[in-house]
Amino acid sequence: GQTGQQLLIGAYQALSRQIDAGNVEMHARTEMLDLIVIDGRARGIVARDLITGQISTYIADAVVLATGGYGNVFYLSTNAKNSNASAIWRAHRRGAYFANPCYTQIHPTCIPRSGDHQSKLTLMSESLRNDGRIWVPKNPGDTRSPDQIPEADRDYYLERIYPGFGNLVPRDIASRAAKNQCDLGRGVGPGGLGVYLDFADAIKRMGEAAVREKYGNLFEMYDRITGEDPYKVPMRIYPAIHYTMGGLWVDYDLQSTIPGCFVIGEANFSDHGANRLGASALMQGLADGYFVLPPMLGNYIASNKFDKVDASHPEVAATVAEATGRLDRLLSIDGERTVDSFHRELGEILWDECGMARSEDGLRKALGRLPELREEFWRSVKVPGSGASLNQSLERANRVSDFLELGELLCVDALHREESCGGHFRVESQTPDGEARRDDDRFAYAAAWEFGGTGGTPILHREPLEFDYVHLAQRNYA
Repeated sequence: GQTGQQLLIGAYQALSRQIDAGNVEMHARTEMLDLIVIDGRARGIVARDLITGQISTYIADAVVLATGGYGNVFYLSTNAKNSNASAIWRAHRRGAYFANPCYTQIHPTCIPRSGDHQSKLTLMSESLRNDGRIWVPKNPGDTRSPDQIPEADRDYYLERIYPGFGNLVPRDIASRAAKNQCDLGRGVGPGGLGVYLDFADAIKRMGEAAVREKYGNLFEMYDRITGEDPYKVPMRIYPAIHYTMGGLWVDYDLQSTIPGCFVIGEANFSDHGANRLGASALMQGLADGYFVLPPMLGNYIASNKFDKVDASHPEVAATVAEATGRLDRLLSIDGERTVDSFHRELGEILWDECGMARSEDGLRKALGRLPELREEFWRSVKVPGSGASLNQSLERANRVSDFLELGELLCVDALHREESCGGHFRVESQTPDGEARRDDDRFAYAAAWEFGGTGGTPILHREPLEFDYVHLAQRNYA
């Protein structure tokens, strides 16, 4: 659980050093509204100061997007609330292909939601599954406290279904299995949306001191959030959207289909979305930023000639006008529904129909409802205040307007991929024992979608995936 934090501290320190040296100019509390494209090449961005509302243009020879994933399209996720799709979605609207959007990873060890007031979920480190045992009551509707449920009335379902791997099965399998147990009425906690992660056996085997040394910071975090002491009672966990394996398509120079628009980390689809399994977004992001991008970006700038561009250029002015007009339109609707109500409904549709398991019927149902929800949003959303100052409702509305379009693309991508693979599980495509059944003959490619216009049909481009050194094989953990 400390790995990512330490890497971030190192990255922040390096950035702060460059800011202090005058090599980097930081614009805090600023959000990108659109990508400026001139003569087919990325030449800057339009951005808005979130405090003052001032809209500015930043002209450049190249643009690098490092804006993270789009998990918040589901409303509840483990992502920070500032992780959103606006930057990459606006680039997609300007011509950048969006690859494998339906590949989203769901993490099995998150603290369950406690009510409708929540805006995000908290991730517990997956290391907890090394020693914790996962179980549910055998009898649906059993409301006894866990200490009152004897061993004979407990189902350690992962150990039962997957005896060779037990609680250490891959994330997607553990997540689907937890949801299945809750769907059977055996879930625990508020709404029955949780399973137990129990350390009683580990404490007996290792001693509390050893458990505290390994997991003390996580146990303390859980206690602070839930008010429950995991040394005395089992934790409750439930799956949640974690990171996204889709993103803007990039070539091996990390350049999108818009020349001069480079995309790094989780914002692109690259290693963690093209390998038909889903690798580590963290490591891929580090490789992007530190080893690949600098020489490629330098080569691009050195090998191209750039005309002088300023804010008076017709394309710049048109992009600013479009971005400003979008904000003005949101402010002028004055409807009856809050922004969050639309985002929550969108998230529920995606979680139910394009979450851990997808079916043709469910995806078609979502694709019937999402255009209606988008039209209702632009007719009925209420955004109070103005655009000339801090207005978080306006900020969220602008973001949700992108999410409503992105949600449709997720479902389109999931519907066309008639197989199960990586972060994508189609209920029609599974083995008799419930494993994901791939179709390598038809779907061993990255699906790169070209924007088809709002409400239009996205255009599919296929990039075949070649496996020269790794033999593709059907996995089985049973």
